[in-house]
Formats: sequence, structure tokens, C-alpha cells
Amino acid sequence: MYKKEALFTLARSVVGKAFAVIVIAFFGGYALFGANGVFAWGDYSQRLGARRIHLQQLEREKARLTNRVMLLDPRHANPDMVDELVRRDLGLARPDEVIIPLD
Repeated sequence: MYKKEALFTLARSVVGKAFAVIVIAFFGGYALFGANGVFAWGDYSQRLGARRIHLQQLEREKARLTNRVMLLDPRHANPDMVDELVRRDLGLARPDEVIIPLD
């Protein structure tokens, strides 16, 4: 009977420690190899660089569009821009003009 109780006590202490080691190993492995782990840092750096380049392209496009919108402001529209849009969208030209398509 004594050996059985000693064996049960020994097994209970070993199982508890083994469970603790397994949990620590799981979280340690996830900290290294997980989606937000140490080894994912290189991938994050590459994606950050690519997104910065894409952001610069979008900012240039935004600046171009902002400039065109400012040129079409009804309070002080740029005559050349208005003329260009009217001619392009409505197909209007004077009889003495020569149209050279640039496409």
C-alpha cells in the first residue's frame, strides 16, 4: 500500500511538472516561430518597405489629382484646363483648328 501511495504521489508531481514544461515550451516556440514571433520580424520589415513605396505612389497620385481639382475650382478656374476638358469631353473644336490626337 505504501508503494502505491508513493508511486501515485511521484506520478502526480511528475505530471504537473511535465505539463508546466510543455506549456512553457509551447509559448516559447510561439514567441520564436509564431505569426508575431521573432522570426516574423524580417517579413514585417519587407512588407513595411513595400507598403512605404506604395504609399509614396499614392501620395504622388493624390497630389496630381489635388492639383487638377484646384485648377477646376469654380471661383477661379484655369481657362486652359477648362478648355481642355470641354474639348475632350464634348468633342468641340473651331473650324480653323487642327486636332492632333496624342494617344
